[in-house]
Amino acid sequence: MSTTSENVTGRPRSTGKEKTYKKTTSSALKGAIQLGIGYTVGNLTSKPDRDVLMQDFYVVESVFLPSEGSNLTPAHHYPDFRFKTYAPLAFRYFRDLFGIKPDDYLYSLVNEPLIELVNPGASGSLFYLTSDDEFIIKTVQHKEAKFLQRLLPGYYMNLNQNPRTLLPKFYGLYCIQSGGINIRLVVMNNVLPRSVKMHYKYDLKGSTYKRRASRKEREKACPTYKDLDFQDMHNGLYFDAETYNNLMKTLQRDCRVLESFKIMDYSLLLGVHVLDQSHRDLGDSGQAGGDGRRPVGQRVLYSTAMESIQGDGRAAEALTTDDTMGGIPARTHKDEKLFIFLGIIDILQSYRFIKKLEHSWKALVYDGDSVSVHRPGFYASRFLKFMSTQVFRKTQSIRYSPSKRTRTSISALKSSSQEILSSHTDGEHEEDRRDRLGGARSLASLDGQAIFGSYLRPDLVPANPSFYDGSSMGTISTSTIFVNVDNQTEERWSIPFAFSLRSS
Repeated sequence: MSTTSENVTGRPRSTGKEKTYKKTTSSALKGAIQLGIGYTVGNLTSKPDRDVLMQDFYVVESVFLPSEGSNLTPAHHYPDFRFKTYAPLAFRYFRDLFGIKPDDYLYSLVNEPLIELVNPGASGSLFYLTSDDEFIIKTVQHKEAKFLQRLLPGYYMNLNQNPRTLLPKFYGLYCIQSGGINIRLVVMNNVLPRSVKMHYKYDLKGSTYKRRASRKEREKACPTYKDLDFQDMHNGLYFDAETYNNLMKTLQRDCRVLESFKIMDYSLLLGVHVLDQSHRDLGDSGQAGGDGRRPVGQRVLYSTAMESIQGDGRAAEALTTDDTMGGIPARTHKDEKLFIFLGIIDILQSYRFIKKLEHSWKALVYDGDSVSVHRPGFYASRFLKFMSTQVFRKTQSIRYSPSKRTRTSISALKSSSQEILSSHTDGEHEEDRRDRLGGARSLASLDGQAIFGSYLRPDLVPANPSFYDGSSMGTISTSTIFVNVDNQTEERWSIPFAFSLRSS
């Protein structure tokens, strides 16, 4: 078996024995993860339930697990290590919010072997998947873990009120210390289930600068393509009007949240399953639900693509079956039937000094508006424009042309009087003007009405202040946007944040 080790930047690389990360073998890392989570989650059950307080987001619990064992910890055959758990009470509340019981969480992460995934990106992180398809465990850098800690209060206050989101759902943040090395991990929802074959997989940012899969990536069995590849291979993915509006409504809301936290460089992970190629293609060997305890398919609340988009929850649950695996029904321009799986990933990148420098030097040698690194407001607008016009499209229904109706009315009244003709001509011009304006209203607002998308009119997007600050995390308020359409000011959407985390 080919193996890897790590260079000075923390990226795995090939050595010839076993896959390693930060001088820790993959088997030792997986064993430490399961031992640590098993101990901390089991110990957490003895603590009574209570409201989550602001200070709970910054609590760090630590336990030492020697290989010979102790009065509190079991013996194991891995090197001695210390296991740290960040914000344990807060994350317990978040898991409960999505219907994850402690026993199920332990069963998924501890009782069954973890499956190591091939690294789908260039970050150098390791990815482990639970055998039931529920959870992804990803190694993160110190700056990403620190950013997530700062993000937790405001991010989850929003998530508590808006569980139907395509943003990542973090269920735990941990750190393994061994031999002077820190390995930080996050537990997240799984976007692409293994039990459904993804005929196409994309990492989309809405930018064009070097956004094409490399030759090495294309040689993989299931390559991850990028923005320019999508434009070459597809003429958009088509949804019915209701699904399209719900999907774009969710993306609008999520991008507004990310922009408020000054987050950029995120991606939309998109998996496409083509029904016309095969009714159901099984994934790799280790399928979910093999022991009969868990049925095949994701069961965590709001974890599937169909459940994650805005809309009637009952309708989403009705469509989330073992036949669809929670995918969103769609079609190609050739009327091929598809199931779409998607989620926003890599949100732990803030527009800090280093990212500003990166954008500056890339803009010198290439079109600054096309590079992936950009200020959060512009990044969100470009991301939404690309998704709503190039990737996702609405199935057009045949409608009677209003202009023909107007011309018929004018011709019928032409012999009556010049005044009537003039009034209808003015009405036709006004109707054409409204049609042109209506063309820009391609995205649905959060209340179900059409508005000017912020991505089309950047001048209408206010500069939102950050909802958090490193020194004061308690000043979180409601962000409301007012759009002026035809001299009528309307309140279009509002992202509420509240300090109370008790479910209503």
